[in-house]
Amino acid sequence: MTHAKILGQAFDALLQPEKFRDHGPNGLQVEGDRDVHLLVSGVTASRALIEAAIDAQADAIVVHHGLFWRGQDGRVTGWMRERLRLLLAHGIHLFAYHLPLDAHPELGNNAQLARVLGLQADGRFGEQDLGFVGTGTQTWSGAQGLADHVAAMLGRSVVCVGGSDRPVRRVAWCSGGAQGYFEAAIAQGVDAFITGEISEPQAHLARETGVAFLACGHHATERYGAPALAARVAQELGLQHRFIEIDNPA
Repeated sequence: MTHAKILGQAFDALLQPEKFRDHGPNGLQVEGDRDVHLLVSGVTASRALIEAAIDAQADAIVVHHGLFWRGQDGRVTGWMRERLRLLLAHGIHLFAYHLPLDAHPELGNNAQLARVLGLQADGRFGEQDLGFVGTGTQTWSGAQGLADHVAAMLGRSVVCVGGSDRPVRRVAWCSGGAQGYFEAAIAQGVDAFITGEISEPQAHLARETGVAFLACGHHATERYGAPALAARVAQELGLQHRFIEIDNPA
């Protein structure tokens, strides 16, 4: 078993959250009342994940999307009250790491997404160097070929806008809602950009520049970092670990 403070120190030592300007607090967000034997990882601290962690008899949860974000109302009512009630009633610690978990060069969402898709990073770009750029372990025959590959690896449909039939050699990627990084990705001289979501302006940019924009799902592109982090720390501290997938079509 491990004290929650030691668990938090292990997370912080790997992710170094103090280096990031983020949209909410990183680290321990809700303090439980027990030592940790079983650590559950998940993408978002939803009620469904918390209930599944309770059923698994977890002592701590670590997620990418926590409960608290800058600009929230701040009142503990409705869905927030229910999530907090469940955590506190069962004494479960909740840890959350947002941008630090996107950025980690080995365990982060972008590094793990590259592993799944067969991409090899050789550079970083964008605000706080959150974007990755590199090449694939193969060359895809056009934007649709890359989109088909990504869809097969992630197990979900992909929206592909722009691009061409020319071979795709260099790719930029940034997990989640990183559509605002598209112009910075184009400046890297890539053939395609992979992220979770697309907004209206990016469709026009993709068509006009010939750089393919692949929107692959916010959840789908960010489901690999938390379990990789949790597995590493659980091994170091002698804990049990279980990843619980709560599907999300977004």
